[in-house]
Amino acid sequence: MGLAAVLRRLIFAATAAGLALFASAAAAEEPLHHIGFLTGAPQVDAIEAWLKGLHERGWVVGGNLLIEYRYYHGQSERIPVLAAELAALGPELIVASAPAPALAVQAAAPTIPLVFVNVADPIALRLVDSLAHPGGNATGVATIVPEGFTGKQLQLLKELVPQASRIAVLINPKNPIHQRTLAELPEIGRQLGVMLIIVEASGPDQLETAFEAATKQSAEAIDVFGDPLTGGHSAEIVALAAHYRLPAIYFSRQSAGDGGLVSFGPNQADSWRRAGTYVDKILKGERPADLPVEQPTGYHLAVNLKTAAALGITVPPLILAEADEVIE
Repeated sequence: MGLAAVLRRLIFAATAAGLALFASAAAAEEPLHHIGFLTGAPQVDAIEAWLKGLHERGWVVGGNLLIEYRYYHGQSERIPVLAAELAALGPELIVASAPAPALAVQAAAPTIPLVFVNVADPIALRLVDSLAHPGGNATGVATIVPEGFTGKQLQLLKELVPQASRIAVLINPKNPIHQRTLAELPEIGRQLGVMLIIVEASGPDQLETAFEAATKQSAEAIDVFGDPLTGGHSAEIVALAAHYRLPAIYFSRQSAGDGGLVSFGPNQADSWRRAGTYVDKILKGERPADLPVEQPTGYHLAVNLKTAAALGITVPPLILAEADEVIE
């Protein structure tokens, strides 16, 4: 079953469940709440976790909750337009995934509560004053990771490809967190004894060009930074890595499931479930300013042995022992 079909089934199921409860909700005179949602592209795992988080707290799409979705599908120039479009609808709150959408929503709707997900450092982006006391209209689930997370990703990749002396790093130049991370890379490269090659893609039409650039610069592996672009085009990027025979590490578990060599990052399903907690609290009258930003509670390491075999890679026993998931 294709992604579109799965998503249609998820949305239909959620709507059907909501309609089944609509009569009882109406009888109880329960108001229909209206929220907005801005992200790059629909992802099955994220939507399942998101709907589950809402359902656990009594929210049913089509019953007591209406969600206006907007997707920009890698076209970052559309983000401010879609943010303004959602703001004009006057929702009670807006959920935004990733830094650029969150910043666009805050600019377009500074008085509408904002719940962000997948924002690595909301303090640096000035979305909040602090994690404990956000202080404004925004709060949510950050993906702030321990000091040296990027180094840990690259170290894992180096352990899988120990002979690699040149490793590409795929970034989205329009992602402000990626720009901040660039400053860390020279020191990480020195510590690992590798040359780190920066390749860029800000839209889906630039992905293959980025892999071509990595290959032309003799990269022997690639670190694909987390971003709505790379998450929304996971299968395409995994196919490009296979075509160019570049061992790759990814931020999202979905990429390992799509056939990527290895993924390491925060537990995304958990983050999306917890986003539902913020929606619940704000719709019940709490202020974003008083709701502390939450950080990841765990990290997920997935290794795809089938892909490793296809690339002629022997996965070290220590990595297999540390893996949360081994795909065979």
